[in-house]
Amino acid sequence: MREVLEVTDLKDMLNKTGKLYGDRPGYKIKVGEGKYKTYTHKEIRDMINYLGTALISLGLKGKRIAVIGENRYEWELAYLSVVCGTGIIVPLDRSLPDNELEELIERSEVEAIFYSKKYEETIKTIRFSEKNKLKHLISMDTDVHDEGIYSEKELIEKGKELVEAGNREFIDAKINPEEMNIMLFTSGTTSKSKVVALSHKNLVSNVMDSASVLYLDSTDRVLSFLPLHHVFECTVGMLLSLYCGAERAFCDGIRHIVENLNEYNITFTSFVPAIYESMYKTIMKNLEKQGKLEVVKKLMVENRNKTMEEKKEIFKDIHNIFGGNIKEYISGAAALDPEVENAFRDWGINLCQGYGLTETSPVIGVETNENFRVGSIGKALPHIQARIDDANDEGMGELTVKGPNVMLGYYGNEEATKEVMEEDGWFHTGDLAKIDEDGYIFICGRKKSVIVLKNGKNIFPEEMEALVNKIEGVTESFIFGKQQSDDKEDIKINVKIIFDRAIMKEAYKAETDEEIRKVLSDKIKEINKIMPKYKAIRGMLISEEPLIKTTTNKIKRQANLDLINN
Repeated sequence: MREVLEVTDLKDMLNKTGKLYGDRPGYKIKVGEGKYKTYTHKEIRDMINYLGTALISLGLKGKRIAVIGENRYEWELAYLSVVCGTGIIVPLDRSLPDNELEELIERSEVEAIFYSKKYEETIKTIRFSEKNKLKHLISMDTDVHDEGIYSEKELIEKGKELVEAGNREFIDAKINPEEMNIMLFTSGTTSKSKVVALSHKNLVSNVMDSASVLYLDSTDRVLSFLPLHHVFECTVGMLLSLYCGAERAFCDGIRHIVENLNEYNITFTSFVPAIYESMYKTIMKNLEKQGKLEVVKKLMVENRNKTMEEKKEIFKDIHNIFGGNIKEYISGAAALDPEVENAFRDWGINLCQGYGLTETSPVIGVETNENFRVGSIGKALPHIQARIDDANDEGMGELTVKGPNVMLGYYGNEEATKEVMEEDGWFHTGDLAKIDEDGYIFICGRKKSVIVLKNGKNIFPEEMEALVNKIEGVTESFIFGKQQSDDKEDIKINVKIIFDRAIMKEAYKAETDEEIRKVLSDKIKEINKIMPKYKAIRGMLISEEPLIKTTTNKIKRQANLDLINN
């Protein structure tokens, strides 16, 4: 751990770090083919102050304000200008359909919304509904105030004029770090989704803890890829970058990841496991095509005990695929395949698995360059306590945590809050886990999704899905229990496999559904051979239709089960 700069709230963080890193580049924005504009940390903080001042001048002091759009610097300026002295920020999921967005805008009672061009028609339509409180629409893309819609750019200019004329209402605004300033909707159907209430204290405690173990600094360049409305990207991406004085660039989309890593000379970024697994498969396939796979595998084994710097030199060609500057990759949102994590480390690339929830602002634990144990999510962050509740004989039970990062509660839902939070502050994550003798946390699966067999054995769908997903041509899978007889406890393990027809044809010469089913059935039999009998997969469905997932790409287990049963 390294010493960190103490901050009490996000405004305090911007002020203190602005003095330290004011002249350092803060954003590198693409403005055309091969053309970029750089904003310094001082310019970023000035724009936040100007925009916040303009928002207060519109009568939005203490009000709720939403933001929706792609990852871009205007989104970040909007968020910070609201939360650092104007009112309460409500980040909205950019993947939701129009009707669900409308419902969330009504439920959150926002009076203004920042949005990008993609959402313009939707927001304009919602604006005229009598069910919401929307008064002000603010476009991230227009240059001037038009037809009752404000321009974010113009508001920044208006705020600048007000500040230069002596208006310090936003700049001198007092922050209460203990009260709700951030409202986040959990994934799920909008009527059932809960509103997580977070405070400045929740976020800055998590930023400081993350900074103490991740070693990000003002020389780093961070790529923003995961959705900003998701608290992981917000905290470990946006806020941590501002805290450390790093430079941020924004990804052009999933197909441009490798290109963006190279053009922005990225040193640090976060992706979901599927991205790393795709990178790994692509690299291994290309090595195979070049006839180099066995040589590289041998080198990986022979040099396993060398330093990361030495490995980086040996596997220079692989590092160059990612731009040659990667210092650290973070993986979150789902379990990372240990084979992939091992491979990246063998190549001299620090791939660290982390874990957290919206309710914990979000990071609970993360591996670091020095402290990692493959398959774990590292140790709990410095100011977070972690314990296992109701552990079984193997030491597995529900992971429960306590710390300054734990939410205030579910807004307006005392009953739901009591279900997950104890009076003394311990929060129940809903995940089953083990903690080893050195403090490394191993997540086993969601408590709600565990399949209990007649013999009392527990099956973790996520663990088995990871094995099935390794089959070439399988894009995703869903493990579920199926009742075999009138005996409700007589459950057998089944799988639904989503396949890629083109890959099945290329890899196995299998074209018809019958041929594909035969290939996949044989592959499942191979998996069954390496597992205890009680875990064996006894039934299989195949489909090309993607599984039903949340907007954060997590499988909706009950919805998929209902689809199968119907």
